[in-house]
Amino acid sequence: MERSLWLRATILMCCFFVAPGVRDIKVRNKDYSDIYNHTLATILVEYASAVYMSDLTELFTWTCSRCKDKTEGFEIIELIVDVQNCLQAFVGIAENLNSIVIAFRGTQEHSIQNWIEDLFWKQLDLNYPDVSDAMVHHGFYSAYHNTTLRPGILTAVQRAKKIYGNIGIMVTGHSMGGAMASFCALDLAVNLGEVNVQLMTFGQPRIGNGVFVSYFKRHVPKAVRVIHERDIVPHLPPYYTMFPQKTYHHFPREVWLYNIGFGSLVYRVEKICDGSGEDPSCSRSVPGTSIADHLMYFGVELEAATWASCGIVMNPGTVGFRADTDGNLVFSRDPAAALRQYRAAPAGSAATA
Repeated sequence: MERSLWLRATILMCCFFVAPGVRDIKVRNKDYSDIYNHTLATILVEYASAVYMSDLTELFTWTCSRCKDKTEGFEIIELIVDVQNCLQAFVGIAENLNSIVIAFRGTQEHSIQNWIEDLFWKQLDLNYPDVSDAMVHHGFYSAYHNTTLRPGILTAVQRAKKIYGNIGIMVTGHSMGGAMASFCALDLAVNLGEVNVQLMTFGQPRIGNGVFVSYFKRHVPKAVRVIHERDIVPHLPPYYTMFPQKTYHHFPREVWLYNIGFGSLVYRVEKICDGSGEDPSCSRSVPGTSIADHLMYFGVELEAATWASCGIVMNPGTVGFRADTDGNLVFSRDPAAALRQYRAAPAGSAATA
């Protein structure tokens, strides 16, 4: 018996130390393939990165330096830039996902400082049907609902659905962009009646209380929050167990990315956490102290090229855009034109969550 156990241990050690390098481990207690898809995550993180680009001409034409690799061939239908509030988002068609993709830019310039200052108790009632006592973060909610982003996004989705039919919708964003993406996914599900909405965010902060979480997961069941190592932002606003009614609470499902080492080997772990949203064995098991972990997911950079300003770059000859009286910009493309190119391209393999 002892010899058998020793032999098994030796074989296991050989598997770990056969060669140096970085390997991937997925930690699961059951089959979560209907909730989380690694390939999809590596695609959506590139959209979450691209939306940070400040050259609007390159972004709208999808020729920017981040508009390559797994997102190549993406067709933007609407690019919305709220200059006054330093916000940016786009809506487009991803052939390889057979879906509408909506991406929100994360914190830019001094906006992260602004919302960190109001993190603790600045909540307001969620003005949605069939829910009471649901409280949400005032700044994140307003950034989506009370700016030019929401009308531009909803209009683009409705235009796209008329052309593409019952196509799925995937919403993504990083940091504050993840918070806005979450409110967008809920908005699409509750107010537009969309039933095929998937949400995947990266380094997202908490956005509401426990009542809100119950409401959210009922209407957006296909939601994933990816957290990298000791990323500081998902630990904010703080989670206070002694104030269950008021404290901020994450919605499920968290996927925690972290590294473990065995000798010269480093393993990347993708741990799919429990359905509570606040699994104590996942990111809450470590202090959130790292800004570096916040700015890099799956090896993809998630920040603007410069944090000095919200300045934008645009070719004066760029067509298809309009500006409102506040100087906010909306770039639009006819969804029918995108469909013609979509149908002319070779069929891609869809990745679903």
